[in-house]
Amino acid sequence: MLFRGSVSAVAAERVAGTLALRLSEQFVHEHGYRPGPSEVRSWERSIPVLTDALLDAGLQDVEVLLEYRLPLTSRRADAVLAGVHPRTGEPSYVVVELKQWSSAYPEDGAPRLCRVEGYPGPRLNPVEQVRGYCDYLADFNGALAGHPQRITGVAFLHNATAYGVQGLEEVEQDARGRLFTGDRRGAFLDHLRSVLAPASGARAADELLQARQQPSKQLMAVAAEEVREREQFVLLDGQRLAYELVLRAVERSRRADRKEVVVVLGGPGTGKSVIALSLLGELYRQGRTAIHATGSRSFTLTMRKVAGARKPAVQKLFKYFNDFVAAERNDLDVLVCDEAHRIRETSSTRWTPAAHRTGRPQVDELIDAARVPVFLLDENQVVRPGELGTEAQITAAARAKGLEVQVVRLGDQFRCGGSEAYLTWVDRLLGLEDGGPVAWEPDGLVELRVAESPSEMEEFLRERQEEDGCSARITAGYCWRWSPEPKDGQPLPADVVIGDWARPWNLRGDRSVSGAPPAALWATDPAGFGQVGCVYTAQGFEYDWSGVILGPDLLWRDGRWVVDRAASRDNVFTRATSDAEVDRLVRHTYKVLLTRGMVGTVVYSPDAETRSRLRELVAVSVEAGRRG
Repeated sequence: MLFRGSVSAVAAERVAGTLALRLSEQFVHEHGYRPGPSEVRSWERSIPVLTDALLDAGLQDVEVLLEYRLPLTSRRADAVLAGVHPRTGEPSYVVVELKQWSSAYPEDGAPRLCRVEGYPGPRLNPVEQVRGYCDYLADFNGALAGHPQRITGVAFLHNATAYGVQGLEEVEQDARGRLFTGDRRGAFLDHLRSVLAPASGARAADELLQARQQPSKQLMAVAAEEVREREQFVLLDGQRLAYELVLRAVERSRRADRKEVVVVLGGPGTGKSVIALSLLGELYRQGRTAIHATGSRSFTLTMRKVAGARKPAVQKLFKYFNDFVAAERNDLDVLVCDEAHRIRETSSTRWTPAAHRTGRPQVDELIDAARVPVFLLDENQVVRPGELGTEAQITAAARAKGLEVQVVRLGDQFRCGGSEAYLTWVDRLLGLEDGGPVAWEPDGLVELRVAESPSEMEEFLRERQEEDGCSARITAGYCWRWSPEPKDGQPLPADVVIGDWARPWNLRGDRSVSGAPPAALWATDPAGFGQVGCVYTAQGFEYDWSGVILGPDLLWRDGRWVVDRAASRDNVFTRATSDAEVDRLVRHTYKVLLTRGMVGTVVYSPDAETRSRLRELVAVSVEAGRRG
């Protein structure tokens, strides 16, 4: 939240000419960079319009929360009004989405999407946008638990007339999603008076801000319900836009016999797999032929087990990228390619019979398999040589076939406490973003600590499990030997050895051994805590607390990171893999490992100089965190 105050206080800041400055300063404090010019202009133009409306409605004592951050995500609502309901006397909250649009029209056949002049592609209908915010808040804010009637939502298009946006009202409107335009300002004021009394909203605002946040829904914990019942996740903004674009493409392919490709780009925790499961569940219930595919063995096997636990037919919805070599052209309505950055040059492996090695690009096979192929990817999560999935590659392959491509970029993130600052810190730490490493400034959203030993890290994580009921895992760079698995009942070989601390790697196979879960379930089975995970078992998953051991393949020397390929035990690096490629992939590996934690991350390096540099960047140690 960038500003809190009564309507009168906001108006006073505006008259003094300091409102935009106050918002900008707080934005820098929370995010570490300055807001863009367009964002500042929107504050200068839209907030005064809202303030004037509230004053004219006699609601000068209502509390205003500007740029309110939704729980456990980086997404912000333009304003939340907090007050007292005029009839019930209960706390009453109004989420307000402000738009400067002067005109907009619904996307053909998809009223939940719209077209706006100046924007290259479709946008989410603001009624759906604000309704999503309300639904999300009702799910995650304790002040609204059991009181869903307390929250309502409005989209105020103050520069538009009803005629200019008349098609946007084709979507259903309800208490959580209503549309008002500039020429219907009187109706807007009447609506505000119907849900907010002319009384102080300070206490209601306190209750909202101090309420306990409900725990975030971890993907695998609710995957089955999401696929079967589509009721677990609320999709926000870019997520909902991608979801609606796919459903529109499916409908157009049915009506007009056309084919369309959708590419969804997003960093760790932006909800790519949530979109994938939401689509799969909706299409499954519509009777459409839809398949989910990945290049990750762990992710696919886990989805088969979790989502299809009581319904074997659901297990068949989850396949691998190389399962479509002989697929009939356009045999599926939709193919959802999750983790599409793991697409490879071809589907052939060393076990593929010579007669089946066509040399055909894997991306062509995936595009040809469905009327609407959907690719969800993060180019900075490529961790193996030969993984080629990029926006450019997929777009080029689609356009070579004469196909239309829709691209959606996800900006908000829902992992790591919704902390954009933490993701920026990780990128700068690893040299994936310009500027070099910077000291971590705690933002209250995610915790970051440095351990002095692996045993200290492990003990801290165990306490988080036992005392807080959190899930936790330890991962490491692939820098220690990996022994063959023993027979069941025999101890696992403790290959990851650091001083007098030694632990086994996660299992490689598909069966449990000596109480340890199979590789595909390491990240989700509580018994996985006893083993050290690698990037291949952690990628695509999340847990509350993440312990990350930076191995000797990434060392801090002479003021910079040095990647030592000789320290890596990963056999995917061959002589044909250049030093530059190894450097890039090692950094990507640690980005994946450092962005698994929902609540916090503990970092450790066995190298003294590297550990010293981490201590300089992260002020809170594990021991200091305990004392605090």
